[in-house]
Amino acid sequence: MNRYATEVLESLKRKYPWEEEFIQSVTEVVGSLSEVLDQNPNYKKNAILERLVEPDRTISFKVPWRDNQGNVQINNGYRVEFNNVLGPYKGGLRFHASVTLSTLKFLGFEQIFKNSLTGLLLGGGKGGSDFNPRNRTDGEIENFCQSFMMEMFRHLGPNKDVPAGDVGVGGREIGYLFGAYRRLKGSFDGVLTGKGAGWGGSILRPEATGYGATYFLKEMMDTRKDSIDGKTVAVSGFGNVCWGVVKKVNELGGRVVTLSGPDGYIYDPEGIRGEKVDYLLDMRISGRDQVADYANKFKVEFRRGKRPWEVKCDVAMPCAIQNEMDEHDAANLIKNGTKYIVEGANLPLTLGAMKKVAEAGIMYAPGKASNAGGVACSGFEMSQDALFTKWSGAQVDEALKNVMKNIHTQCYEASKEFNRPNDYVFGANVAGFRRVANAMLDQGIN
Repeated sequence: MNRYATEVLESLKRKYPWEEEFIQSVTEVVGSLSEVLDQNPNYKKNAILERLVEPDRTISFKVPWRDNQGNVQINNGYRVEFNNVLGPYKGGLRFHASVTLSTLKFLGFEQIFKNSLTGLLLGGGKGGSDFNPRNRTDGEIENFCQSFMMEMFRHLGPNKDVPAGDVGVGGREIGYLFGAYRRLKGSFDGVLTGKGAGWGGSILRPEATGYGATYFLKEMMDTRKDSIDGKTVAVSGFGNVCWGVVKKVNELGGRVVTLSGPDGYIYDPEGIRGEKVDYLLDMRISGRDQVADYANKFKVEFRRGKRPWEVKCDVAMPCAIQNEMDEHDAANLIKNGTKYIVEGANLPLTLGAMKKVAEAGIMYAPGKASNAGGVACSGFEMSQDALFTKWSGAQVDEALKNVMKNIHTQCYEASKEFNRPNDYVFGANVAGFRRVANAMLDQGIN
């Protein structure tokens, strides 16, 4: 690693030793930048890395709310506004018991480069709470969202900070959050994305991340004159991203054979098609987190407490959560002849798994490139809101396809430029970093 990058990384480790996910994310990015930093000494001269790894601001607050029994509950709320050199802060809100500031800093840091790769005018940020909406009633979730927005609204704006959904924040939560924002501000601003299609939302937004990841997979396969048609695909999760992947893989002739949840995973060798896709949507909307329900309904195999990476597949698409695939999982995929790994979640592979996959020569797409379809569609939604107009589903899908093709081209060309062909991790980090870093140079120290 370049000396400058090493110094910044070691300084960060000393400063925030408890923020493991954030350190992991920074390590993954700066580990790719040595040649770029050597090429342009202005990056070090202007302390670009030091400025990039520190958020512009971190907002932390309590969220008091009342449950159905009349008891007052307290959760923690956060918003990490990381970098707005390319546009308003953009990144989802995550409601999950595992949320910490370290989690949100890692997600916000990743978001900077993901948003950069889209080519749209979007900065990077992330937010959320350790509130878990699962097993809560609609009324309790509404109470929480309104309390959360009581603090957040003062930090948001269509040209300032535009959150979206993420884990635990779907259309229901976005609706409650937007309703609270609209009342507090007294105006209808395009300040949240993932809104209902009838009141400012973009058609296909729920499917967009999964669709985009599948389009990226298609572009990767095209470089090998390969095709999704006839391929077996293992997928984790069962939320929006997984749902989008299943739909698009089916459309392109592939076969998704796994889903997973906190309880384990199902193996459906015939493929998740037809009424099974509809049932997946029912599971997602209902808030159930037991994929065993799917196994019981369709009489397929359920493997409790395990992850789907032991299943023989051509393509693996982790779509659940960070660090869900470790070295052991990667070894299983390698042993079973998997040719492609495409991240639908954010940083689902551990650093050890990434290394193993790279050494095995598997074509591997990092989330900052392959799962950018969601934020790209959010960018389309922001454009529509700004113009008080609405795109058709066909327009959104075509625009999404073009963005993902362009992201693939950037990654592919950057890897070739530095004689690292097909190294999509390297290509994504370099291409994403250079656009942000050059904008920071252009705009001075701020």
